[in-house]
Amino acid sequence: MASRRIERVNELIKEEIASLLQREIRDPRLSSLISITHVETSSDLRNATVGVSILGTEEEVKQAMIAIRRAAGFFRKQLAGRLSLRNAPELNFKLDTSIEEGARVLKLLREIEEGQGGETDESGS
Repeated sequence: MASRRIERVNELIKEEIASLLQREIRDPRLSSLISITHVETSSDLRNATVGVSILGTEEEVKQAMIAIRRAAGFFRKQLAGRLSLRNAPELNFKLDTSIEEGARVLKLLREIEEGQGGETDESGS
């Protein structure tokens, strides 16, 4: 279990990277809908894994991940200036597909519900 300090650092990093993506990054490959889903920082604060969810085509997601990974140094430098940490952690961006999977499950559940709703109406008539 992460300490309270690590949890606060994770949340601060998440907020700062999301803010930087909205305001500072002008790369056209990052024009897709991008969300920072979570951050997991190591106990020594040297490394952080950043979960990124990207909505778009497979090619848009691939290009956005390339761009965001290339910008890791920029993000780290910005975090060093914005957070009161001795050293900003090394950032490792990882694609998080949980939002996309959740949307797919909800769509399937709606389709099932609509299908059963039609059957119930027919049998009830």
